[in-house]
Order: sequence, then structure tokens, then C-alpha cells
Amino acid sequence: MPVHVKQAGAKFTVGPFHLEFVSVTHSIPESMALFVKTKQGNVLHSGDWKIDRNPVLGGGMDEKRLRELGAEGIDALVCDSTNVLREGFSPSETDVADTLSRVIGEARGRVAVTTFASHVGRITSAVKAARAAGREVVIAGRAMRNTIEAARACGYLRDAGEFLDEEEFGYLPPDKILLLCTGSQGEPRAAIARIAEDQHPNISLEQGDLVIFSSKTIPGNEKEVSTVLNNLARLDVDVVTSDEALVHTSGHPRQEELKAVYSWLRPRAVVPMHGEPRHLRAQAAFARLCGIAETIIVKDGQLVKLCPGPARAVDEAPTGRLHVDGRLIVPVVDGPAKQRRKLSYVGIVFVALALDSRQQLLGDLEVKIDGLPAGFEDGIIEAAEVAFESTPRPRRADDGKLADTIRTAIRRLCDTSWGKKPVVKVAIIRP
Repeated sequence: MPVHVKQAGAKFTVGPFHLEFVSVTHSIPESMALFVKTKQGNVLHSGDWKIDRNPVLGGGMDEKRLRELGAEGIDALVCDSTNVLREGFSPSETDVADTLSRVIGEARGRVAVTTFASHVGRITSAVKAARAAGREVVIAGRAMRNTIEAARACGYLRDAGEFLDEEEFGYLPPDKILLLCTGSQGEPRAAIARIAEDQHPNISLEQGDLVIFSSKTIPGNEKEVSTVLNNLARLDVDVVTSDEALVHTSGHPRQEELKAVYSWLRPRAVVPMHGEPRHLRAQAAFARLCGIAETIIVKDGQLVKLCPGPARAVDEAPTGRLHVDGRLIVPVVDGPAKQRRKLSYVGIVFVALALDSRQQLLGDLEVKIDGLPAGFEDGIIEAAEVAFESTPRPRRADDGKLADTIRTAIRRLCDTSWGKKPVVKVAIIRP
């Protein structure tokens, strides 16, 4: 399928929809809101955004165009909810850049900065701070390097100088290094996690060095991030997080930013999106406090009619996560990956038996096991044989019932002896 590149501010038509990209500020360069104009009404989808009057990259939020669209009439605003629980305005990226410059400039040993690999603005700020402090910049992590290469191809970071590979880390004086690395969310194979475990093949930190977590821990990653922080503490490495200094700011709007955009657009309805259920609910309540009478919280899979008339759910669509399994796309919930995870935990037992027309065994039961502790095979054969012999002949004629009886006996034995119930597959062969 061909890719059609559209610039900021582009207006174009897709079927019955007249579309327009409107520039907003966020932690990713060139973020856009999408204005959708139809015969039935107008909708603006905010995308991810914040109001940043002094962004590190880009020209800022197109407030003028958003006000013009508000005057034209917005029936529904589909709006980012991630930071709605916080009052005031989000700090600017420029404020974070100033803090990074100060902290890096005051450091005496090695400095490592870990942040979201996609955050080109933050990478730009860290690199400028490093150059001002006379430090070389070393890159660790494939995602970080890929982002930098893509940013340079798009015209960013071209004046940032040369970046060094991690193999050169050990040849530089401690006060001449700034390491940019992945792993701000505690990912176990990311660069900073391996460095903290002292398991990285090319990079090590020690007493007097500094790690800056220029990020916020995403809910659900607290345990993993804490593990990395504690491992760095065991190495006697100093750490600065957003709890100690302004080394991170969100790319999402706080309450005063939401209030400002509501006033620019004056939407008839607000549809909260991008957030956990508590964030969606909080933005719906906040929008009503700001004088927007109509709000609707949309559940996954719901189809909502936004206009004309009041916004309301009208139907359901199939939803669910998908899993990339080799060359295939399969469901997550009932797909093969779930089955493989179970096999990795409990193992599998295969049982094969051949029966004659009188429901008697033709030869011995055959049993194969995989992933179970050693020494279980004899006990499983005995349990299967006992289960077979205890099954009345009329019941043996039903393959499904006989297989269930043998399967239950084997799983019960393993649960009693081992504490786990393996997957059991029973094959019944008849002449």
C-alpha cells in the first residue's frame, strides 16, 4: 500500500471526510491533532498533546488554527486524558533542558541518561548539555540508535556532532562521557538494566558516577524500575529521578491546559481517550466543571455516534489484542502463545493406547513426557493403566469419556506428587 506524506497543516479528503492536520506540542516531534469535517458535523481528535510555549523542537502548538476551528464549530473533541489528575500547567521541555544542563555540568564522573527512545527533544537536550560540559556522547541500545538515525534523516540532531558506539565507552576519561541509553521503564534486557546488574559487555559504572532517569515510571513498571534503581545503589552509583529534580516533564495536558483548549475549541461534547478508566472518568467530570454539558466515556469496542444529535453508543465492534506469532497474526487471549506459556510451566504428557473390538488393550500403553521432572514416567503409566482397568467396558467404547478418565488420573497423580497439573493428550487407536 503506498504511503502518502502530508505536511503539518495539510488539508485533504478521504471518502466523505475532509481532514486537516493541526500542529500540537508533545514529546514526539511533529505531533498532530486531526480535524474531521463532514456533512453531519465536525470532530477534532487531539492525539497526544500538551501546551508548551517554549518547546525544544518544532514551532509549538497552532493555537491560532485551533481557535479558528472552534469558531467554525466543533461538535465533539476526542481528547487526551493521561494527565488530567494534575493541576496547573506541565513544565516546558526548555525547563527540563536547563535542569539537565545544570546537573550534567556539575557532574564529575561518568553520566548516563536514560529516557524514552522516541523522545527526540529530550535526546537533543541531553546532547546539548553534554557538548556544553565537554563530554562525548556514547549510545547504548538499538532503539536509541534507530531513533537518532531516523531523527537525523528527518532533519533533527544534525548539529549534534558525532555519536560514539558503546565499544568506545571504556576508552574515555570518566569526566568526558555522557551515555544515552534505553531502559527507563526497567526493561530487563535494556542497556541500563544490564549496566545496573554489572552484566553489560562494554559498559560499567562505579562510585562517583551518575545516572539520570529522564522519564516517569509508567504505571505497572514500578517493580522493574525499582529493581534497576536498587542495583545501581549496590554499585554505589548516584541516581537523579524526576522526584529529585526537573529532569522530566510529561507530554500530556494538565488541568489548566485542558481548560485552555476547551475555551479555544468550545466543543459541544468531550470524549475522553488515552488513559486508564480513572483518567477518562476524571476528564469527563472536569469537562463538565468547565461548562461542557455533554461527555461520554467509550468502552473498548463501542461504536459511538458523535453527531448529529447527542453522542451515544450505538453498536459494538470486534476488539482484542493480537499477537505477532512468527509470520502470523493470532489472538492473544485464545491464541497459541497462551498455550505455549502453559506448556513452559507445566509440561506435557502424551498417552497412546490401542483397543480391540472387545474394548481390551492391544499391547502396552505408550507414554511420552516432556517438561516434567525425571522419574515420573513409570508412575504415569501405572496411573493410566489403573484408570483404564477401572473403566467399565461400555464406557471404554466412548473415546471422549475414556480419554477424560485417563487424563484426570494422570493430572491428579502429578498434582499430588509435584504440585502441578501437566497438559495431557490421550490418543485412542482402534482397528
